Formats: sequence, structure tokens, C-alpha cells
Amino acid sequence: MNILEKQKLVHRTYGGVELVEKKGVTLPFRYHKMKSAKARLARVAAELVRDGDTVFLDASTTTEYISHYLVDKKDITVITNNIAMVSFLSDRGVNVICLGGRVVEPPSMLSGEDTVDMAERYNADICFFSTGGFTRDGIIEGSFVYGQLHRVMRRNSKRVWYVADHDKLKDFFSQNLFDFGSVDGVISDYRFEDEVKRKYGECRFVTVEK
Repeated sequence: MNILEKQKLVHRTYGGVELVEKKGVTLPFRYHKMKSAKARLARVAAELVRDGDTVFLDASTTTEYISHYLVDKKDITVITNNIAMVSFLSDRGVNVICLGGRVVEPPSMLSGEDTVDMAERYNADICFFSTGGFTRDGIIEGSFVYGQLHRVMRRNSKRVWYVADHDKLKDFFSQNLFDFGSVDGVISDYRFEDEVKRKYGECRFVTVEK
């Protein structure tokens, strides 16, 4: 209970505890949510990385799984705003650049103006990112916290991939929207309808079996 209270996930009350109301799913829970699905998607994503590539990885728990499959790549550089990913890869001899900034999701996820400004300095061969959700017709949820950073990463990368498991399927979003027309490919274990694939004809759909 002390740990959960320090993480501001619960309030202590007389004789018990109460959950702190938060928007979205908190980071400690996201690390363990859909682990096997994320690992399957990550393995497929990592196969798209070539030796010598510079790779943008956002701070999401999904792309953190991708980093686990990059350690055997040769001469790659990973650029990320995830401190845990920086530590993991650097310990294994991978060249890593950490995008500085403010800790927005303790203990390891950074964002803010400094993060975006630093990302502007770099270009990548390939980018992988994830968000809180997508719709069955190809709309991707934007993020107030990471939205600008995602735009810079996409703009400064030759190849851009959105990676999300089927649990992130949503009915609609209220704001900060973009779609599959903004990316080169989608990696998911959700099977999109042919109509959606035709709509985004230049987007490559990679379906990973559940």
C-alpha cells in the first residue's frame, strides 16, 4: 500500500484504500498488460530493422518490447525518450541516444518541449510508435503528452510504423486524431477489413496471428 500510495495510484483511508481516479491506464499496469501480444508484435517489428539503421522508438511499453529484439542487430543507433530502454540497450552494447526532457510518466518516460527540440536534430531510417488506441476504420488516437514528439519522429523518418495490439481497438476518439494515411505500415494482431486496406492503399498492413 505504501508503494501504491507513493505512485499516486491509491489514497489511504481509515480502514482501507481508495483508487485515485486517472485518465487511461497507469504505467505500472501497462507494462504487464497484453505482454504476450506485445512480444509477438515486437518480434515482427524488429525484423524490419536492418543492420546500420538509425531507429526512432517512442517511449511506449509496446516499443520497449521491440528493443529486446534489437540487441543482435549490427551497428544500429536507437533514439528514444524512454530511460529504461536507454539503460537496457546501452548495457548490451547498442548505441543509444536519449531524448532529454521532463519525466511525464515515472519512472522512465520523458516528454515536453526539450524532448521535441532534441528529436528535431535527428533523422532516422525507421520509426516505431504506439498510442492508446485505434479504430477499426484506421483512426489513430493522438496524445496530448506525446503528440508533438510523434509528429517529429514521423516527419524525420524514412519509414514509419504504427504498432498496436487488438486490445487497443476503440470505438471513437474525441480529439488529437490522425490516421493510417500518416504511416507507412501498421503491425497488429487485429485483422482489418479489406475496405480499410483499400482506403489506405499506400499503407502496408502486417497482421500477426494471435
